[in-house]
Amino acid sequence: VSPDSQKKQGKFVAKYKLPYPLLTDEDRVVINAFGVWGPKKFMGRLFDGLHRTTFVIDENGIIEEVISDVKSKQHADQILKA
Repeated sequence: VSPDSQKKQGKFVAKYKLPYPLLTDEDRVVINAFGVWGPKKFMGRLFDGLHRTTFVIDENGIIEEVISDVKSKQHADQILKA
């Protein structure tokens, strides 16, 4: 789920030829409900933004695992270990 616009998400899907849609939450309702929006630091600058977080949710809607230390190159392995 991203706070980006549907238009921006659509361009990303087209650019990378993704076979599935991406979810957008421009009003940050879901993002705030999951507590993943807040202060962060990038290149010495503080600002509010999305904290990359993966929630592993079972078929009953129960959160089984939260991965908050997302490492892009190893993320598939992080998810499989959860």
